[in-house]
Amino acid sequence: MTNNSLVKGVTLVGLGATSYGMLATFVKLAYKNGYTTAEVTTSQFVIGIIGIVLINLFQKNSARNTFKVVSRKNIFQLMLAGTSLGMTSVFYYLCVKYINVSIAIVLLMQTVWMGVLLEWILDKKAPSSKKILAVSIVLVGTILATNIISNTVQIDWKGILWGLLAAASFTTTMFTANKVALELSSAQRSLYMLLGGAVIVFLFALFTQQTSFNYSIFLEYGLFLALFGTIIPPLLMNAGFPLTGIGLGSIVSSLELPVSVLMAFFILNEQVVFLQWVGIILILIAIVLMNVQKK
Repeated sequence: MTNNSLVKGVTLVGLGATSYGMLATFVKLAYKNGYTTAEVTTSQFVIGIIGIVLINLFQKNSARNTFKVVSRKNIFQLMLAGTSLGMTSVFYYLCVKYINVSIAIVLLMQTVWMGVLLEWILDKKAPSSKKILAVSIVLVGTILATNIISNTVQIDWKGILWGLLAAASFTTTMFTANKVALELSSAQRSLYMLLGGAVIVFLFALFTQQTSFNYSIFLEYGLFLALFGTIIPPLLMNAGFPLTGIGLGSIVSSLELPVSVLMAFFILNEQVVFLQWVGIILILIAIVLMNVQKK
């Protein structure tokens, strides 16, 4: 692999992770403008699905000989896997409603140890000493990054619960996404996973939206959230990961953590103390440790 290809891959994955890192801050701004979680998630998924449908149509017309027909089995499997994607959005945005963005993203990063645990349970693959060390560092980093050791900090337990549920569902999404219908294009797989996620989002909206739906969310925040949370990141990461490899790609994608914290710091004026930065750095070190390979 040439250096130019590697740089291109790192850039694509980095931009995708940066896009994800911006989401929570703008969800918080939407809440401040009176929008509900149901309105935010619905607008993101509706516009996201429309965008991915258009991308699929473009790919189908430009590559008729290579565009694969999706079987009913693939559709069912991808939609089922996509339900965890919908849960992740709902749980994470509920988490952001109750606690600071800088803490919510740290809770989402608990996918590091949850992924190791899930791999152990499902694949009967005991974690290596390197992974155990990385998980230990993540847990220490989480204690520091959430600043729970400070007596002055009061964190809403509902935010903690939703954050951990978001991490658990995101872990499921990552685990299943790498195993289901891999012969299809990323755009095809993304479409049916989004449709599966939309079922969860629409059911959530149906049972929780107490007031009339405010359709202005689609133009004010929905388009942004769909572009930077549903459409652009998967395309960039799917193009970048083959160039970087899983190990380096996972390290670069952890940029989502500092980007999210910095966005909250500068735009939402959330206070991030020194110990929290230490915790964030420890979590990043753990991600690097888990994915770096011996030469």
